[in-house]
Amino acid sequence: MKILVTGASGFVGQYLTERLTQNSMDFIACSRQWAAAKADNYALMPDFTDEIAWINLFSGCDVVIHLAARVHVMKEKSDDALAEFRKVNVYATHCLAQAAAKAGVKRFVFISSIKVNGEFTENQPFSENDIPQPQDAYAISKWEAEQGLLLIAQKTGMDVVIIRPPLIYGANVKANFASMLKAVKRGLPLPLGAIVNKRSFVYVGNLVSLIVCCIDHPAASNQTFLVSDGQDLSTTELLNECAVALDVKPRFLPISQKLIGRCLAMLGKQSLAQRLCDNLQVDISKACNLLDWKPPFTVADGLKDCVLARKVNSE
Repeated sequence: MKILVTGASGFVGQYLTERLTQNSMDFIACSRQWAAAKADNYALMPDFTDEIAWINLFSGCDVVIHLAARVHVMKEKSDDALAEFRKVNVYATHCLAQAAAKAGVKRFVFISSIKVNGEFTENQPFSENDIPQPQDAYAISKWEAEQGLLLIAQKTGMDVVIIRPPLIYGANVKANFASMLKAVKRGLPLPLGAIVNKRSFVYVGNLVSLIVCCIDHPAASNQTFLVSDGQDLSTTELLNECAVALDVKPRFLPISQKLIGRCLAMLGKQSLAQRLCDNLQVDISKACNLLDWKPPFTVADGLKDCVLARKVNSE
């Protein structure tokens, strides 16, 4: 079996290619980074519209794992964000899938986002049976990509597998998760000691485990799966877990959750308030039952990986 991975030099891509190497699996890793593309079994990623180039790359491949995407942008500069997301996440994904089908690829694994389901949960966790409620441009583009892929699957017979992860963390994670680790490490007094929400996260090792499971599992054919660590935490619990992993004493102020939400809303930071205070839980029972899969790593394992990487990078 031969596998092609797009976005191989990205955060998830590096973990995935390392896992494929450990498993002695035959793969081609595609990257837009020239330095990475010069390594063994790496290839420079062509323009997504260059069907002939992709068909040549797909020659002999059985499975494509599509990680490359325009990710959620915190400070969007474009006047038409949805159009920019559609160029990469919808149009390019569909071009890639059509070329893969023409080349005889048997399965196309697409990494989507839990944001397709919505931004928060209320009475019960998200599941694959929920009616999608994407809110922002990124989520809408991922949902449109999913719909197009399923149509391509119907027309061509190529299997499509869709995986929707929540926030992904692991060694060398960036953005908000990295900032949170830094704040806890410095012992800053954070006003987040009384948050009672529940949120799902996924350690990149657990996500990669499910991706690898979906490469050739017969029951994964044309299915959508939600993924997480299987351990939901409040914001306060997550910060405490980070403190344990960092071996520092946490300094959290027990400020009312409602007060935090109101203050952030007054500052125009409703999205931050939502991420800190709202619930976002996912039900992974479908993947566990249908694929006989379970997350191999705990939250503590994942956070230790983050901390170890920080120590190595600081030396």
